[in-house]
Amino acid sequence: MEQITKIARELSLDETHVNNIITLLDEGNTVPFIARYRKEMHGAMDDQTIRALADRLDYLRGLEARKSEVIKTVADRGQLTPELEQQVLNAVTLAEVEDLYRPFKQKRRTRATVAREKGLEPLAAVLFEQAEDCPVPLEEAAKYVDPEKGVLTAEEALAGAGDIIAEQISDDASIRKFLRDFYMKYAAIASVATKKDQADTVYRNYYDFNSPVAKVAGHQVLAMNRGEKEEVLKVDIEINREMVVELIARRTVKKPLCASSMFVRTCTADAYDRLIAPAIEREVRNALTDAANEGAIGQFALNLRPLLMQPPVKGFVTMGLDPGYRMGCKVAVVDGTGKVLDTAVVYPTHGERQKQECIRTLAALIRKDKVRHIAIGNGTASRETEQMTVELIASLGRDAGVSYVIVNEAGASVYSASKLAAEEFPEYDVNLRSAVSIARRLQDPLAELVKIDPKSIGVGQYQHDMPEKRLSQALDGVVEDCVNAVGVDVNTASAPLLARVSGLNSGTAGNIVKYREENGLFTSRRQLLKVKGLGAKAFEQCAGFLRVPESEEVLDNTAVHPESYAAAERLLTICGYTKAEVKAQQLERLKERVSAYGEERAAAACGVGVPTLRDVVTELMKPGRDPRDELPKPVLRTDVLDIKDLKKGMQLKGTVRNVIDFGAFVDIGVHQDGLVHISKICDRFIRHPSEVLSVGDVVTVWVLDVDEKKGRISLTMRRPNDEN
Repeated sequence: MEQITKIARELSLDETHVNNIITLLDEGNTVPFIARYRKEMHGAMDDQTIRALADRLDYLRGLEARKSEVIKTVADRGQLTPELEQQVLNAVTLAEVEDLYRPFKQKRRTRATVAREKGLEPLAAVLFEQAEDCPVPLEEAAKYVDPEKGVLTAEEALAGAGDIIAEQISDDASIRKFLRDFYMKYAAIASVATKKDQADTVYRNYYDFNSPVAKVAGHQVLAMNRGEKEEVLKVDIEINREMVVELIARRTVKKPLCASSMFVRTCTADAYDRLIAPAIEREVRNALTDAANEGAIGQFALNLRPLLMQPPVKGFVTMGLDPGYRMGCKVAVVDGTGKVLDTAVVYPTHGERQKQECIRTLAALIRKDKVRHIAIGNGTASRETEQMTVELIASLGRDAGVSYVIVNEAGASVYSASKLAAEEFPEYDVNLRSAVSIARRLQDPLAELVKIDPKSIGVGQYQHDMPEKRLSQALDGVVEDCVNAVGVDVNTASAPLLARVSGLNSGTAGNIVKYREENGLFTSRRQLLKVKGLGAKAFEQCAGFLRVPESEEVLDNTAVHPESYAAAERLLTICGYTKAEVKAQQLERLKERVSAYGEERAAAACGVGVPTLRDVVTELMKPGRDPRDELPKPVLRTDVLDIKDLKKGMQLKGTVRNVIDFGAFVDIGVHQDGLVHISKICDRFIRHPSEVLSVGDVVTVWVLDVDEKKGRISLTMRRPNDEN
C-alpha cells in the first residue's frame, strides 16, 4: 500500500488507478494491452505513463528487497539494533540503505583494521567520546604501547586510534548523506585539456570548463566523460575543502574544549581527505552521469518514436539507392508491397561517362518498372548520388512524375549483414540488401526499422556510452508501443515485426509465419489459437493488435478486441447500422448517433466503459486505419541545393532529422544537415528543443550562417525580422 501511495504522489496519479495497473502488470499483462484495452481501470493513461509507473515500481520493489537483505545480514551477525532497523526501513533510496550498511560490510584490510588488530579500538573510543574528563591523547596513548602487538610508541598508538576514528566518521551514514546533498548543491565540475598545446578537437569547448554541479547540462557531462576516456580532458569535482571539513567537524567535534577535540578535528580532516572526498566525488560523478544517461536515453526514445511513426509512402513502386564510391551505388527496385523487382550496381561517382551510363540504366529501370519514388541513403557519396538523381529526374521529364527523398540509412548495413537479411534475401549480396532496406524504409519505415537494433538508428547523442541494458529496455519499449499503436497485418508481417506485438515473442512470431507458410493466409483472428505456443493468454494480449484483412468478420481488421465484438455489434444495432456498412466505410454519422443516444447510456447498453466505447466508435468508422496516415508526408524533392547556393536570410523548408539537448538538426535538401540552436527555435524560452520539435517534423527555417570549409550550416526558425 505504501508503494501505491508513493507512486501515486510522485506521478500525480489516482491511487486506485495505480493499484489496478500494478495488479494488471503482476497478472502478466503487457503495457500496450493495458494502455489500449483496460482504460476503465486506469483512467485512460498512455503507454509512456504506464511504463514510468512500472519502472518506479521495479525500483521500489528492488529497494524493499535490499532493505530486507541488509536487515537479515546484520541480524545474522548479531549486530542489528531497533534503531538501525528503523533507519533502514525509513530509507528512501538505495544509496541511503548502502550508507547504513557500510559499517557492517566485510571490508578489505584497511589501516583501521590493522589498528583494531593491535588492540587500539578502546583508545579510539575514549578519545572519540570526548567526555569532560577525557585524558590528553598522547598520555592516554602511552598506555597502549605494546611491542608484541607492533605498537612501539605512543605516537604509533595515537595514529592507529586516529585511523579507527577516521573510518568511523567515514562510515557515518548521516555524514555521507549530508555531504552528498551538499556537493550536489554547491560543488562545481571542471575540465581542462590534458596537454597545454592540445590540438583542436570536438572537445575544445571543455579545455577550460567550469560549471556548478547543480546546473551542468547532461550533454556537457557526457562530452566530458568521453573526452576523459579518450585522454583529451582531465575532469574534477571542485569544492571549498576548508568549509566542508568545518561542516563535518560540527558533527564530530562534540566538545571543543575537551582535551581530545583537536585530535578528533585532525581525524575528521583525514577522514574527509583520505576516505570521504574520493568516494563522494565518485558518487557525484556517477550521479551526474546517471542523470545525463537517463536524459539522453529519454531523448533518444523521444526521437525514436516519431521516426518509427513516420508516415509510410504506401503502394508505389520505389527505387532504393545505397550510395558508395569504390563499390558503386547499389540499386534495388521494389513493388508497392516491398517485393524486389530488379537490382543493379552503377557508378555515378567514377567520372562523367559512367554517370551518364548510370542515368541511362536507372531511367530504363524506372520506365520498365514504373517507379514513382527514389529513396537515397544519406551515407557516403549521397551528395553525388543526389545530384545524379536530379539529372536523372530531369531527363525523364515532368510527366514521369518521379521524385526523390533522402532516407536516414542508419543501421541499414547492420541489417544487411544480419542473419535475418540473409534469410530474407539469400540470393542477394550484403550491399544489395541495403538498397532494398532503404527503399522499404520509405514505403513503411516502421516495418523495416523493427528489423534493426534500435541503438543503431542514429537519432540519439552519445548512445554508445549509455548503459546497454537500460538503453535497450527504453528503446524496446518505444518500438513495442509504436508497433502496437499502428497494428500489424498478420498475413504480410515479417517475424521481427510480429515479435514486437503485445503478447508475442520471437518464438511465437516465427510460429505464426511458419503456420502461414504451411496453411495459407489467416482468415480469422480465432485461427491464431491454432499456432503452436500461442495460448489463451497470449491470444488475449495480441489479438487486438493483429489485423486480418482477409477475414469475413470485418472487426478482425480493426483494433476492436475480440472481447468487445459483442459490444460493437450491439452498438451497430443501437445506431441502425450493419457490418456491411462498416466494411463499406459508410458510418459517417456514427458519432452523431451515439451522441444523440448518449455516450454513457450507449456504453451501459453495450456492457463497456465510455473510453472503450469511444475506441470502438473510432475503429468502426475507419476499419483498418493506419494512424500514421494522418501525419504530414515526407518532403518529396525533384531538385537539389549545394551548400554554396545558400545565402544568409534564405528561407527553406526542411525535415527535422535529430533533436538533441542544444538544438535540432534539419535536412534542408543540402548534403549537410543544418543546426538550429535551441535559442533560435522559437521566440519564447524553452528548456529543451523537444518541447517544440520532434524527429520528422517539417519546418520552415532561415539561413543564419554558412561555413563551407567546415561544412557547417546555422539555421533559425525565428523570422529574420524577429531576430533583432
